[in-house]
Amino acid sequence: MNILVLYAHPVETSFNAGLHRMIVERLVAAGHTVDDCDLYAEDFDPRLTRRERLDYHNQRGPADAVAPYVERLLRADALVLSYPVWNYGFPAILKGFFDRVFLPGVSFKLVDGKVQPSLHNISKVAAVTTYGGSRFRAMLMGDPPRRLIKRMLRATVKPGAPVSYLAHYAMNLSTDRTRKAFMAKVAARMEAF
Repeated sequence: MNILVLYAHPVETSFNAGLHRMIVERLVAAGHTVDDCDLYAEDFDPRLTRRERLDYHNQRGPADAVAPYVERLLRADALVLSYPVWNYGFPAILKGFFDRVFLPGVSFKLVDGKVQPSLHNISKVAAVTTYGGSRFRAMLMGDPPRRLIKRMLRATVKPGAPVSYLAHYAMNLSTDRTRKAFMAKVAARMEAF
């Protein structure tokens, strides 16, 4: 498969960076073609401009600032997201990617004022993430990132596409053992992706 890996963490020495490198290595070793999109390294601008908002429902073209990202998303057969959860949400750069790239005519169509998901080229999704706090604390807050991946993204991609959510909770209390166990779990999932 052609897999788009969306990575969102600014520190190259972080645990998330290690996860990202391992994800790409395992997917390539499994024979996939990987489009590794490191949003920070590519200096992706997450801000939706005034012009983009005014043109949001209009047909976009090759002159659009995010056209290369739209092309990469539409070329992909699968999507793997690798990011930390900050303040019970996506990092701003990843949220901005969804705001600016998941456009009408790309991830959905408006038909008679109703949304029809259309990102049907994506036949498999995985999210690999870390939380500072516990699973219980995330659940008390409604765990928005998990819900966005398991519900919104699932509804946007090919109907019936498998969507997995791999999270290491309580990073603030993690140990070498818990981090190694999570890395092994993610490695196995990427090898079988």
